[in-house]
Amino acid sequence: MSKRNSQAAKSAARERLREERERQAKRDKAKRQAIVAGSIVAVLAIAGGIGYAVVQGNQPTKWEEAADAKVVAPANTSGKDGTTVLIGDSDTDNVVHLYEDARCPGCASFEQTIGETVNKGMTDGDYKLQVTMGTFLDGNLGGEGSKNALSALGAALDVSPEAFVDYKTALYSAEYHPEESTDEFAKDDYLIEVADTVDALKGNKEFQDAVEKGTYDAWAMRMSKSFDDADGVSQTPTVKINDKVIEVPSSAEAWQTALKDAGVTK
Repeated sequence: MSKRNSQAAKSAARERLREERERQAKRDKAKRQAIVAGSIVAVLAIAGGIGYAVVQGNQPTKWEEAADAKVVAPANTSGKDGTTVLIGDSDTDNVVHLYEDARCPGCASFEQTIGETVNKGMTDGDYKLQVTMGTFLDGNLGGEGSKNALSALGAALDVSPEAFVDYKTALYSAEYHPEESTDEFAKDDYLIEVADTVDALKGNKEFQDAVEKGTYDAWAMRMSKSFDDADGVSQTPTVKINDKVIEVPSSAEAWQTALKDAGVTK
């Protein structure tokens, strides 16, 4: 190989090496740009996800919306927003007022022990029965069963006062009342299952639609507020006879004694 040919070969080799370096530099640049672009997209996606989560977190819940919504009051109610539930056809001025929460185990025990006796006094005309339901256990325990059950009770009340009383009795029954720590009443299908044990509600499509659509959700929230605003009520169950808080009776005999002491019966 002549000296000239060797020099040319070296020059050609250097040129190929330069071109290869340029191509590699372009590839490296393109790779860096892709990485940067991907990082920007990822950051934007994360920021967008965080933003979406923040927005969603700031959205009012179903029940917060219901608290501000227009009230559809059930039939057979009176007072502001239909929050007065007074049951009984008697002309008597005597009123037994029950304050309860659907998830309350103490209320379930009270209803299972003397609920039938209390309801009979109302149907016999000894007094009218007033009911105010709260939902504070949802806040204490988490969940929405108290509110959902109260809305369903509104749907039952719209059918009739008797359906309301019978449905409340069924919800508090030993068979259907859940443990305080569970939230079975948050499930519409469970509330409808319990309602199917009540003659007036069994297979009642209008009642079922009202439960599933939350027709009385706003009413339930107003009722809950009236419970919170009630004087002398700090726990459930609370029982008043003619606006006076009494010790919660633990037997039918104790209930009759309480009525006599309040001058309702002789």
